[in-house]
Amino acid sequence: YADNYSCYGARKLWAEINREGTFGHVARCTVERIMGREGLRGIRRRVKKPATRSADADECPDDLVDRDFDVEFPNMLWVADITYIPTRAGWVYAAFVLDAATREIVGWQVTNHLRASLARDALDMALSARLRAGQDVSGLIHHSDRGVQYRSVAYGKSLADSKVVASVGSKGDSYDNAMAEALNSVFKAELIDRRTWPALTDVIVETSKWVGWYNTRRLHSAVGYVPPVQAHRQLLDKQAVAA
Repeated sequence: YADNYSCYGARKLWAEINREGTFGHVARCTVERIMGREGLRGIRRRVKKPATRSADADECPDDLVDRDFDVEFPNMLWVADITYIPTRAGWVYAAFVLDAATREIVGWQVTNHLRASLARDALDMALSARLRAGQDVSGLIHHSDRGVQYRSVAYGKSLADSKVVASVGSKGDSYDNAMAEALNSVFKAELIDRRTWPALTDVIVETSKWVGWYNTRRLHSAVGYVPPVQAHRQLLDKQAVAA
């Protein structure tokens, strides 16, 4: 429980225990009983809406996702969003890019401003990682809200240079970018809202650790209770066989 940011409920903790196999097969009711006895429970998420400035409708591309985030393979759909973190030194902001097929955080950035470079740095991390891995992202759909950071000239150029197609949800509708907002909610619940943050550097360091855990260890029910990097490998293997 403690090794996984003390955030797992009985279902995920049960899956993790049996995945490790240290104790042989353990019944879910046993995990529930022990958690109840020890006062352990899964983290609960708050509902918050980040406040970012939206671009005008005529400056935005079409919504190519239409609230359907179900894709078969990696590098078909990425979703992106920005969230905010209070610190004693002022507000800082985190941008994430998530692969919809695997739930892997493929790019991220944390800084103390809302300039376009915040979102672009997260995107460039994601694109660079896929390029180094020799994976093709041409035709990939990049979906975001109408935040002005995602409509900047530099951001559009990064997408165009990699032949990535932009998609934008409608203004003020969280459901249009629900998967990205769900990631923000998880990030806040599992890391940010559980402590007081002194300054930007502290958030950067701990976010880096959390993203590493999230991608390599955190179990996701949507991908069969395996970590995102494992789901990524499995789906690439499946894609190769299908090809």
